[in-house]
Amino acid sequence: MELWPWLSAALLLLLLLVQLNRAARFYAKIALYCVLCFTASILAAAVCLLRHGGRTVENMSIISWWVRSFKYVYSLRFEINGRQKLEVDHPCVIISNHQSILDMMGLMEILPQRCVQIAKRELLFMGPVGLIMYLGGVFFINRQRSSTAMTVMADVGERMVRENLKVWIYPEGTRNDNGDLLPFKKGAFYLAIQAQVPVIPVVYSSFSSFYNCRMKLFTSGTVKVEVLDAVPTSGLTVADVPKLMDTCHQAMRTTLFHISKMPQENGATAGPGAQPAQ
Repeated sequence: MELWPWLSAALLLLLLLVQLNRAARFYAKIALYCVLCFTASILAAAVCLLRHGGRTVENMSIISWWVRSFKYVYSLRFEINGRQKLEVDHPCVIISNHQSILDMMGLMEILPQRCVQIAKRELLFMGPVGLIMYLGGVFFINRQRSSTAMTVMADVGERMVRENLKVWIYPEGTRNDNGDLLPFKKGAFYLAIQAQVPVIPVVYSSFSSFYNCRMKLFTSGTVKVEVLDAVPTSGLTVADVPKLMDTCHQAMRTTLFHISKMPQENGATAGPGAQPAQ
């Protein structure tokens, strides 16, 4: 009995399923995204090692080039307003909203020079992905041990000033695709005040029109990116952390609703006086 006709029929059936079934298309695109991440990590790691020989922030430009190519595979466009606000020649803390695994594409699209991220320690052990993050100078934090995390953050504060680094942090602490912002964690704001460097908020519009896990939706789309004005921390102390955090949260939340063209959740009105969602 010939096996080839059956394999051909199975392949055609699979292709038909992917074309007709939204869930099948969704999982196929997620699988492709994972393959792209691992493949790009291996190739970028080789280039980083050949060019710079090891761990350095200079490798981020190489990593960024590879990841930016993903948008062509998925037909995604990024409309960026205020990019020049990130191109400053001094240390700063950059904060942004965190929606999904696609955030890495958005981050790399506007990543400024000499900028590294703070990530959870578990990512370090994700094979080539963890390797390329290490080579790019990413700071890893064990979120289960607060004393260790505080030590790492103190070291980050010293190094960002000494080495003129920008540090990118997701202050929500976890992915959130509900169309609103989660309450912020204090780490990014302690870091900015400790180092006496400004905070630059970056807001990405909601992905929900083209990417939605619950609806198994993953199509082409446009992401609007708004870089807000820097918030200075000169002269602030630890006692000012709650006010600084609230100022950034309100500004980012208002911008999120505006560029996403979405009403605020729970019937409240988005605006300067809006309170962080609980």
